[in-house]
Amino acid sequence: MIRPCPFCPPELDETEIVLASDHCFFVQQPQPVLAGSGLIVPRQHRETVFDLTAVEWQDTYTLLQRVKNLLDAQYTPDGYNLGWNVGPVGGQEVFHAHLHVIPRYHDEPLAGKGIRYWLKQETNKRVQ
Repeated sequence: MIRPCPFCPPELDETEIVLASDHCFFVQQPQPVLAGSGLIVPRQHRETVFDLTAVEWQDTYTLLQRVKNLLDAQYTPDGYNLGWNVGPVGGQEVFHAHLHVIPRYHDEPLAGKGIRYWLKQETNKRVQ
């Protein structure tokens, strides 16, 4: 069974859109752990980041600057993690491209651990 895309109408909950531009939008859902985090999503259904057009890339960049200004003002984070998951092995669960924007704070238990931290662990080494 194919699930409907949560980022495409009619499934998209437009009340979660915080900022928008011509080609993408920023959505936030309540996050009990990742305060202030959200997603930048292209308006057109694109399965992965590799499917974005040059115009969508530029618009994502422009919206990301606006998102950062908003999050800086609302949450005053000490840093950020940004990331795209691509394909099932890359952790992608929703097959509509989306950029994770995650504010980070100095008093988190995993402060200072970057986006690749868990991937660099010995337990993730491939067996060949």
